[in-house]
Amino acid sequence: MTRSKPAKASERLRQPQPYLRTRLPSGRGATEQPNVTGDGEAALSPRFWLALVLTGVATGLLGVALMALLFHVESAAFGYHRGDFQSGVEAASALRRVTSLLIAGVFGGIAWFLLRRYTPGKKSEIDDVLWSQSGELSVRRSTGSSIISEIVIGMGVSLGREAAPKTMGGLSGGLLGRWFGLSGAQQRLLIACGGGAGLAAVYNVPLGGAFFTAEILVGSVSIATMLPALACCGIATVTAWVYLPNQATYLDVPGYHVSPALLVWALLAGPLIGLGAAGYIRGIGWLSHHRITGTPSLFAPLVAFGALGVIGIAYPQLFGNGKDMAHDAFLGGGTIGFLLVLAVLKPAVTALCLASGASGGLFTPVMSTGAVLGGGLGLVWTHLWPGTPVGAYAMVGAAAMIGCAMQAPITGLALVLELTHSGFGLMTPMIIATVIATAAVRYLDGYSIYSARLPARPAAPGPAAVPADGSGGLGDR
Repeated sequence: MTRSKPAKASERLRQPQPYLRTRLPSGRGATEQPNVTGDGEAALSPRFWLALVLTGVATGLLGVALMALLFHVESAAFGYHRGDFQSGVEAASALRRVTSLLIAGVFGGIAWFLLRRYTPGKKSEIDDVLWSQSGELSVRRSTGSSIISEIVIGMGVSLGREAAPKTMGGLSGGLLGRWFGLSGAQQRLLIACGGGAGLAAVYNVPLGGAFFTAEILVGSVSIATMLPALACCGIATVTAWVYLPNQATYLDVPGYHVSPALLVWALLAGPLIGLGAAGYIRGIGWLSHHRITGTPSLFAPLVAFGALGVIGIAYPQLFGNGKDMAHDAFLGGGTIGFLLVLAVLKPAVTALCLASGASGGLFTPVMSTGAVLGGGLGLVWTHLWPGTPVGAYAMVGAAAMIGCAMQAPITGLALVLELTHSGFGLMTPMIIATVIATAAVRYLDGYSIYSARLPARPAAPGPAAVPADGSGGLGDR
């Protein structure tokens, strides 16, 4: 028998081709690692990288502008210049709280009505543009919607502040992609990177923003996605440091540690959090589809925001995106009744604002709901099995709630860790609760806070279309 000769040196089958064309002595190819086989549809060319760097810088600067607007509105609305937003709201009189929301209702109702009237058919939903691979983000619609949402959120409306920088980051990527003559696939990746970078810049979470890009907007945690996502998020975050602080969003959160009580609680609480999130998401989706339109939308925000103002007399924690509400829970504040009431009221007032036709994010409102729910349920558990700080339960609850609500468990975990610069000692119970809650939402319903809000597609003539998930519509009977 003759021995077979070793394989000759050959080029790898990867695209783009590496500079070193010869294989290792084993003869095995680098492409046997699945995530390095190629760039996919979006080639990571030098022109793409240049556009990506500029997208990161533009997104960081736009994030700074939007946050400066938000902070100045907050200060003017509630008359404070130092301290956190919740303290400013609590220091304001009941009349000032209600008045701020009423003014927001008048302004928001008129502004959104005019914006939608003069930009009909235009898109400002980055998720819809990316997932449907149709259309493009409108400059006027995206810019107008972003500015309006930050103003009303600064005045106390219960929505998240991240939607605006996410939208403007995606808009930056889309515009630069067209200016550089990139392909459609490259433009979509650039839009996704800009969207994740917007979140990263305003919350100082470059890793969480990169996972948000890959896991949610693109749906592929591969090197061809993570590499540009990390770069764009890192550039945007550093750029935003010209105005925003380089520190955790939630300061002074203790370094909690795992305990047997917390591990058992995570197993039991995971399904409950997932069930609650599924109901929350389904409600948000229904209200988004049936939100008030036409002439009544001029007055709906006034009614909805006014109701929030009245409720906020007793519960000022409901004003704004819920950041300070979550922070207090992370620090172990609150009683069982108080925390569980907030866990019910925060989703309710957020849904009320959305039903009125308001635009805004859901990330922080949902995460803060998970924090107070986790804290409340944790306090109940400590009566049965004492010894674990309440803040630890709030951390686990926040991670599980946002991970399952986004249907992106890695993103949820990364965001909570980066937002607090803490929680690594709680990694095991956070993973347990997040996995169980995410699986519960996935198998029970499957929608996320992003897919549930997608606008309806225009009705096509002929037989009813079959949903893309192949369910034949049976799940929506």
